[in-house]
Amino acid sequence: MTQVSVSNVSVEFGATTVFSGVTFTVARGERWGILGRNGSGKTTLFSLITGTQQPTSGVISRQPGLRVALLEQHREFVGAETVWEAAAGEFAELLALEQSLADQAQKLAEAGESVTAQMLERYDRDLERFQREDGYTLASRVDAVLDGLSFNPEHARTQSLTQLSGGERGRLGLARQLVSPADVLLLDEPTNHLDLETTRWLEEFLRGTDRTVLLISHDRAFLANVVDHVLHLEAGTASPYAGSYESFVTQRNERRLSLQRAADKQRKFIADEEDYIRRNIAGQNSKQAKGRRKRLGRLPRMTGPASAQGSSFSLSLDLTERGGDQVAVSRGVTIEVESRILISDFSGTIQRGDVIGFIGPNGSGKSTFLRSLMGERGIISGELRLGGSIIPAFYRQDLAQVPTDRTLYEVIAGLRPHWERRMVQGHLGRFGFSGDEVQRRADTLSGGEQARVALAMMMLGRANFLLLDEPTNHLDIESVEALEDALSDFRGTILLVSHDRALLDALATRVWILHDRHITDFHGSFAEWEDQSRERQHAADVALAEQEALRRLREKKVTQRRQGSADESRASLREVQLQVEKVEREIAVLEQSVSELTRLLEDPELYTSREGTEKSLAAGKNLENLRRKLETAIERWTTLTERAEKLAVR
Repeated sequence: MTQVSVSNVSVEFGATTVFSGVTFTVARGERWGILGRNGSGKTTLFSLITGTQQPTSGVISRQPGLRVALLEQHREFVGAETVWEAAAGEFAELLALEQSLADQAQKLAEAGESVTAQMLERYDRDLERFQREDGYTLASRVDAVLDGLSFNPEHARTQSLTQLSGGERGRLGLARQLVSPADVLLLDEPTNHLDLETTRWLEEFLRGTDRTVLLISHDRAFLANVVDHVLHLEAGTASPYAGSYESFVTQRNERRLSLQRAADKQRKFIADEEDYIRRNIAGQNSKQAKGRRKRLGRLPRMTGPASAQGSSFSLSLDLTERGGDQVAVSRGVTIEVESRILISDFSGTIQRGDVIGFIGPNGSGKSTFLRSLMGERGIISGELRLGGSIIPAFYRQDLAQVPTDRTLYEVIAGLRPHWERRMVQGHLGRFGFSGDEVQRRADTLSGGEQARVALAMMMLGRANFLLLDEPTNHLDIESVEALEDALSDFRGTILLVSHDRALLDALATRVWILHDRHITDFHGSFAEWEDQSRERQHAADVALAEQEALRRLREKKVTQRRQGSADESRASLREVQLQVEKVEREIAVLEQSVSELTRLLEDPELYTSREGTEKSLAAGKNLENLRRKLETAIERWTTLTERAEKLAVR
């Protein structure tokens, strides 16, 4: 069933055409990746689908009653005070109905025999609506999404929104959209504030939903794991592709090759025609030459694929000097922020030529470590220093290295005061800034444009050690690919903080894993690290199943009734109660064992050696056996408590 139809749509702002001739249809349950360079109109397309913006020409049709939820890059939570209320914001009316039902139930109980038919009728009507709209499952749905996005659901019920960082507000905005009852989810860069674990959770969530998803993303691994259709905005229009992201890349390359061949063939034809015209325009074949010149003048020129007209930017990273073999040294380093230990007693060395992928949960201290290594933050104890002849360049996640009070021309000219004007303009042109754009102030630029300026500045540093903190956050896919190519050719050393798995997979020769204030140094590629640590996901799955089982057990305990019984039933009741207590002790022991094994399997250090890997496999099997025993014990406990309840009411 078609939910959204876009037919020959164009959008213009004054003399500027954003795109034209865009046609595609979206059916229920499809998952579309919306791709294109920054400024190609991806966000504009979302505005057209929601109806907040109208096309200059063309038609956009939506299924009647279609509910669309847009995840914007700037999130507000009007009317909410706590994190939980913000996540459940789309269901504010349903939550109010739940409170109303509780109030009505209290009044019915107080009214007793004087209850009126109108009171009962209203309660029945509201209760039927609450059940119809799945009110009883609302809390569990909100909790599940908050937990998946690394919030504590219980804490979220009282946590104020004012306590959240910018990244946390981004994750909360995503949670609000995922919880919403919308038929179509429009997600604009949903992975920007997610670490690797939450990104994987989001992939599973989107693959498992029966709702339609359209997402803008530069995360190639995320796209490869989620989408089954692609809309590629390029050269002022858009081309739809059916199939996975990998299929799109193949089809795109084939299409570009075909366009390039056609353009080359036309150029040869034009050159041959122009040669004939020059040779014959004044001779006996003048009439034919003039006819050919007339036809040639009317011929539409093919320019080839957009990629052949220049990439998003041209980046080349050269070294001033080779630098020493020891690029950076850490000995017993402890880093603290606001009385909270982020990294404890870390010792390690970065060698020349290393490409280290630095991963870990958001807020765990990766960016702080980079700032400490650059000398911008102090450390509590230990030694942290750069090696001899090391020239560092620091790409900051917040792009604070870009001066916002100067024009782009002034920024580059300040770094190269002896350059002529044409050289400054030429350098900015390599990064997509031409003409009057070089006179723009940096504070007027978008995030993607500021990222390109930061890279333009980094290129001039001729550093031999690059510290990169989430360098792909504001870049489109083609810019990410250009950055990846430049980093692959770089002959220096790189310390890369990123959640972009495709970039880590392509570049990292070592991996640092920050977990629970401890940095594990894994000597292998990122792909090898993911293979080695597969048991960690198994541990998480088992822990989640255990938590769910114990939650059911606790709920059962709350409702358990242990009233006094008749004399003839007391002996039997006491016997069953003793069995219940015995099983509860057994459950407590199993729960402790599961917890210990889970902590063991979550420690990244376990996976850095062959012996550790073998130990993790054995522990994983043991954990699975314990989980089955725990399930059996909980089932036995449930049976016994139900029997005790029956004896207690006799």
